[in-house]
Amino acid sequence: MMAGSVNKVILIGNLGRDPESRSFQNGGKVVNLRIATSETWRDKASGERRERTEWHSVAIFNEALGRIAEQYLKKGSTVYIEGQLETRKWQDQSGNDRYTTEIVLRPFNGNLTLLGGRGDGGGGGGSYNDPMGGGGDYGGGGDYGGGRGGSSGGGRGGAGGGSGGGFGGPSDMDDEIPF
Repeated sequence: MMAGSVNKVILIGNLGRDPESRSFQNGGKVVNLRIATSETWRDKASGERRERTEWHSVAIFNEALGRIAEQYLKKGSTVYIEGQLETRKWQDQSGNDRYTTEIVLRPFNGNLTLLGGRGDGGGGGGSYNDPMGGGGDYGGGGDYGGGRGGSSGGGRGGAGGGSGGGFGGPSDMDDEIPF
């Protein structure tokens, strides 16, 4: 019998557009990414090669990882991310309830690794996690289901918890990316 549960998403894919950032009234910030992952196979009946692309929405609420994404990622960059799956509820302009599911990188449990060569915006590789927490409570409400409440503003409540995770500790994170 399992004692708990795990909510962890690992993706390797390519950015479909440049990172987009938004600031909140309380000083918090989110960086949004659209990442494409593709799978290919050979159709047994026709022998043709097939491909399917899945698009993933990623929200980075980790201050240090957000800065790295803004500075070094661009459309086409290959990236490895670790985060958790979250669904949030919001209202459209007509007042209808809408739901969005995205991969979220929060302080203490997010990881971002730039992959690929220097020419594709990947920075030649580098792994970054923020076990010390680069941010805090980004407030602003946003009902994410699961009981984390708040008003119906844009943004997210909670600062995330858990262990550092990722590929190393604070000593692995330099002030500059070496290239």
